[in-house]
Amino acid sequence: MSIATIPVDQLLLSFLPVAAVLVVMWRWELRLGHAIHALTRMLVQLLLIGYVLVIIFESGPGTTLIVLIVMAVASSWIALNTVESGKSSLFPASLVAVLLGGGLTLLLITQGVLRLEPWYRPSYMIPLAGMIFASSMTGISLASERLNAELGNGCGYEKARNIAFRAAMIPVTNTLFAVGLISLPGMMTGQILSGVSPFIAARYQIMVMCMIFGATGISTACFLRLVPRLGPPGKTV
Repeated sequence: MSIATIPVDQLLLSFLPVAAVLVVMWRWELRLGHAIHALTRMLVQLLLIGYVLVIIFESGPGTTLIVLIVMAVASSWIALNTVESGKSSLFPASLVAVLLGGGLTLLLITQGVLRLEPWYRPSYMIPLAGMIFASSMTGISLASERLNAELGNGCGYEKARNIAFRAAMIPVTNTLFAVGLISLPGMMTGQILSGVSPFIAARYQIMVMCMIFGATGISTACFLRLVPRLGPPGKTV
């Protein structure tokens, strides 16, 4: 069974819900420009990555490592978008957290669970790294925003840290509750559509959910431990 190719005219239909949301944002005077910017970047990035991945998948370990480093650095920086000031000073902590939580999880999954041959197999390594670093990025982003808010409200660091960690884990925890009951995640859906047995697809999805939960939690915890100060200038904890 092969996956059906989506014609461009049919693909455009998927933008109808997007247009509806943009109309709501325009009518309610929300951040319409920010949403349009995000959508535009999504289109450009995905169109380009399709061509880039063809080259990467045919390359050696050096190219794969460079791509992984770029992904880790980019996710570490984007994770701090919720921080209004001091982003540069927090970047080292974010990068270390992503490398520890995301990097070690990626190493375990690719070399311990999947045992890739060759070890750098780009068609597996790059997509898995994308999921892992993205989950680490989201966890750090949510934690930094919540930690900043709690410290700004006069909360002690330890209590603010715990609240921030719980907030960062809410999305991934909710996903664990919903998977298989409410939703079939992307990897499992893609494998089933391509003809893979649902039993095999379920094993891969279990692996994915474990790596996302682990990467999110470890990266967030590392970040919160590495950042003793986050919030208004002069707020020391």
